[in-house]
Amino acid sequence: MTTTPDIWEPLEPALSVRQVLTLERVLAGEPEVVAGASHLDRPVRWVHVAEAADVGVMLSGGEMVLTTGVLLAGDEEKQAEYVRSLHRADAAAVVLGLGRAFPAAPAVMRRAAERCGLPMVVLHRPFPFAELTEEVQSRLVRRKFAAVSLSEAVRTELTALITAGAPLQRLLDEVARHSACPVVVTNLAHRVLGTAGERPAVDDVLRDWERIARQAGGTEGDGWIRAELGGRGERWGRIVLCGYRGDTATGRLLADRAAEALVLHRMLGGGAACSWEEQSAQSLLTDLVSGVVPARQLLPRARAAGLPVNRRTFVPLVVRDGDTPRLDRLLRLLGLPGLVAELADGATAVLLSLPRDQDAGALAAHFAARLRTESGRARTVVAAADPRVAWDDVPAGLREARHVADAVADSAAALDLPPVVRLRDVHLRGLIRLLRDDPHVQSFAERELDGLLCETEEDLLSVLRTYLATGRNKSRTAQLHHVSRPALYRRLESIQVRLGVDLDDFEQAASVHIALLAHDAQQQ
Repeated sequence: MTTTPDIWEPLEPALSVRQVLTLERVLAGEPEVVAGASHLDRPVRWVHVAEAADVGVMLSGGEMVLTTGVLLAGDEEKQAEYVRSLHRADAAAVVLGLGRAFPAAPAVMRRAAERCGLPMVVLHRPFPFAELTEEVQSRLVRRKFAAVSLSEAVRTELTALITAGAPLQRLLDEVARHSACPVVVTNLAHRVLGTAGERPAVDDVLRDWERIARQAGGTEGDGWIRAELGGRGERWGRIVLCGYRGDTATGRLLADRAAEALVLHRMLGGGAACSWEEQSAQSLLTDLVSGVVPARQLLPRARAAGLPVNRRTFVPLVVRDGDTPRLDRLLRLLGLPGLVAELADGATAVLLSLPRDQDAGALAAHFAARLRTESGRARTVVAAADPRVAWDDVPAGLREARHVADAVADSAAALDLPPVVRLRDVHLRGLIRLLRDDPHVQSFAERELDGLLCETEEDLLSVLRTYLATGRNKSRTAQLHHVSRPALYRRLESIQVRLGVDLDDFEQAASVHIALLAHDAQQQ
């Protein structure tokens, strides 16, 4: 979707007392700040002309009050109460036009304003209040209109992305592009569920995320702008614009509209906040497995995602036909810190992060045993690489575990596998898996199996596969294929004729077995 350039134009900065005093029309009145000079950055919501002593009851906060003080002259108590009433009403400032009522700034009002921290300004030259009111009100109205337009434009654009089926990352990328700062989505425990923005800037934010989130989470004046995520009276996360450099009001608007979009995205997706955790883990582990991003650059993301990384032992696992939510629940049940993510082709990666004084092998085996019990599948494949103590070695470990899982995927039922399968357990099958794309291996497999590679011979090819996988055990092969021994003998004889081999000869049988392993690996 293409964004029109003017949709995300930042709003004009909110008018402050200081900015009002720099307007050309105001400067003509020779303004002088006589009290509350340290509070001139207060925003001005409106301009109000009032002479009544009890003006505070007519205000709702943020007003710059203009007065000549004609009803206050000669009564110091009224003058002090006038200032106090403005303070109670949270007025932005009081502007006193000097003249017949007050030729100079009254000391009582000045002292009261200083005590209350209320900016007090006097105008030394006669000045039509109507001109100031017109100037400020027109600016405020234009800004209000621009805010409404911006709000609707942002909401429309993000809603269009959602209805088009855009993933969470696409929404965050759009918000980050227009806020020009890192964007982070977290749950209430500060665990990062998603990020967007320039990668170096995001990594800087995530590098010490836990401390940063707790210390700077509420200081919007420093560019940290938060919006809560939730609905029906329940909060479940927040979105944070980290180090936003534009106008605070524009940043607040962007954060609020982004929060609305994220809540809508969750509702339409029918998922829970944990599904975003799964997406975050999937993105991280996919990047680790691919090796496209150096592991060291992914370390801040891992830490921010809640994975312990200091002085840990990492155990890379890959589960075949695993259920990601079940695996995640099992980790929590066993109290094992880790990340779970679906990769592809029915493979699910699990990265355990264990204290170095724990037995990584025993815990991995316990996890595998519980998984088989929970899933009800006695032959669930849990492949593992040897534990890693260095984070930089984790990507190679995940790739090794993936290789082991792929090597035994199609033959797990016929193999006598340990609870956790490692590279040393896959032997020749693992080597063939690594070489499956070599043209010489492909040519060898086709040449050795040529007589059985047509569709009409699939049954014989299946018998051959079982016969070789069981160590040429005829009784076991007949049992697995539900045929009699004589029927199996006839099929084995047919196989030997078509291939031109003697399966009782060890070398010839080994050659056919290697070719069949290569053929099966190429089909995956």
